[in-house]
Amino acid sequence: MVKPGQSSFRRILLSRLLLLSVPVLLTGAYVTYRKARSVLLETARQNLTESAVRKGESIQQSIAALKANLLTASETVVLQSPSPETYQEFVQQLAQQLPTQIDCVQLSDIKTQQIAASTCGNQLLLSQEVTSLWPQQQQQLLWDSSKVYVTALPPNTPSPAQQKALPPKSTGQLGVLLSVPVYNNAGQLQHALSIQSSLLQSQKVEPGSLSGYPLVINQDGTILAHPLTERVGRNIKQEPDVDRLTSVLKNAIAGQIYFQHLSFEQNGLEYLAGYNAIQSPLTTQSQQKWIILAVTPLNTGALAGLGEIKQVLIILTCGLLAATFLATLYIARDLARPLEKLRDYALNESRLHSTDRIPHDFKIREINQLAEALDGMIERLRHWAEELEAAWKEAQAANQLKNEFLASTSHELRTPLNGIIGCLRLVKDGFCDDRDEELDFLQRADDAAIHLLGIINDILDLAKIEAGKLSVELEPLNLRRLLDEVINLQAVPIQQKGLEFYTTDLHQTIPVRADPAKLKQVLLNIIGNAVKFTDSGSITIKTHLEEPITTNSKSDGDNLASQVIVSVKDTGIGIDQAQQAKLFRPFVMVDGSTTRKYGGTGLGLAISRNLMEMMGGTITLFSEGDGKGTTVEITLPISNKGQEA
Repeated sequence: MVKPGQSSFRRILLSRLLLLSVPVLLTGAYVTYRKARSVLLETARQNLTESAVRKGESIQQSIAALKANLLTASETVVLQSPSPETYQEFVQQLAQQLPTQIDCVQLSDIKTQQIAASTCGNQLLLSQEVTSLWPQQQQQLLWDSSKVYVTALPPNTPSPAQQKALPPKSTGQLGVLLSVPVYNNAGQLQHALSIQSSLLQSQKVEPGSLSGYPLVINQDGTILAHPLTERVGRNIKQEPDVDRLTSVLKNAIAGQIYFQHLSFEQNGLEYLAGYNAIQSPLTTQSQQKWIILAVTPLNTGALAGLGEIKQVLIILTCGLLAATFLATLYIARDLARPLEKLRDYALNESRLHSTDRIPHDFKIREINQLAEALDGMIERLRHWAEELEAAWKEAQAANQLKNEFLASTSHELRTPLNGIIGCLRLVKDGFCDDRDEELDFLQRADDAAIHLLGIINDILDLAKIEAGKLSVELEPLNLRRLLDEVINLQAVPIQQKGLEFYTTDLHQTIPVRADPAKLKQVLLNIIGNAVKFTDSGSITIKTHLEEPITTNSKSDGDNLASQVIVSVKDTGIGIDQAQQAKLFRPFVMVDGSTTRKYGGTGLGLAISRNLMEMMGGTITLFSEGDGKGTTVEITLPISNKGQEA
């Protein structure tokens, strides 16, 4: 019966397997997700850092190209000739030929501060302070880039000329103005050639692109270019993420090329930026640096592919969970089914006498070994049950025999006691007619007393044997002489019954080592039983020597001794073959009732066997059945020392 709180082995196994596999699977999916995220972040960091370096190099290359083109244009013959008609055509051609985004090309007269030619209206770009920096007389060094004056246009405040030149939705950022002196044929400063250009264009960055938006900050913290145009011109101190921006400035100025996480709004979208520093191209800030950042949104840029990876992982994890559950069900069934079969067998095995064997066709070696062990255990239990049943029956039989023994012993004890008491009272009360009759009654009392003493001695001997206190004193003796004494003691009962008595020649000496009294007791018991249980017929006593069986090994023959066998055969009542093995047990008789024809306590053969074993001999009994007589044999080893004549 299942107790409350208990569960089946299959359910426990299933829960344990799921408890082990599901967390491992979920942990693996989470680790994979985190690993993919870290790989994407690392890739984005490297690409953004390289993009920041490339953007900085692009700005430097654009400034250098503009300076070179501007210096070349200032040395053209068209600008040195006094022909104002050709100036406008020249500046228009120059604006089209320059490789970068040109917002305006303008040629102005330095002396009059008038525009000689322009592609962006009539607003003068060049200030008076710039023209004062150039020498009035041309020097020998023509290709000196330091003659080019570079200045930045104020952010978000384009000049009227710039407003006219730029389209309304222009995304140009980081505007610069480059100016160079133009000398005439006489080498005198006459004009200034200026170019207004936007170095960066705010381009749309596709999701997943790792090139990033350009962001430029000067060394003072002023934002020169920003993904959000309204932030251009602000100082980083006004930004929500001022600490990280300040850290970027310090690291970049120190020459470090690295990355940083940024946020341009309070609790807003997070960005990832790689940064680098270049030398400021502005003439007035030539000792300062510009910090170039390549910025991309963290989720839609750097981690754009993470959503797909997450979706794939979710689908894969759900599939693996389903597969794990099915596999766990299958494994739990395969592992639990053998135990369930063994349980069913054990529950249905109500009796140990069933011939059904435990199943052994399991695919698991240990379960098969367990089944074999259980099968062997059940076989042993069956054997032990049979032994217990037999022992219980024997105990019942022994108990019954003891009861019969007590009844028969009390009968055997009362009979001689009553005889002794009766004879003694007849003599005592003077009922005898003469002295001879008194002696006859006294002799009967003496015989009954001797018989009673024999019964008591048998009981005492058996008690000593069971307690291990009975001992024998072995000494050399002549078996022939001892047999003669026993036969003489049994001669009268034999003659009274009219039995025929046969013996072999008993004059030859047979030396043995035994206890004379105990051996005589055994012989008296055997021959006495033959006389008692034989009403007619004969009793035969034979002795013969038996040599040891020799083998090829000499040592084996040396260890064996000759033995003498004494057989007592009668033609009495015989014994059923089923009862013969029990006769050497205490209290066992063929007829155990108190009304049996023959008396006795049933202790004689049991005591005789123990005595023979203590003297190194054996005793056996054989009968062909009821009414076919009995043969009893005792065996003793021959003694070669101390022979007694």
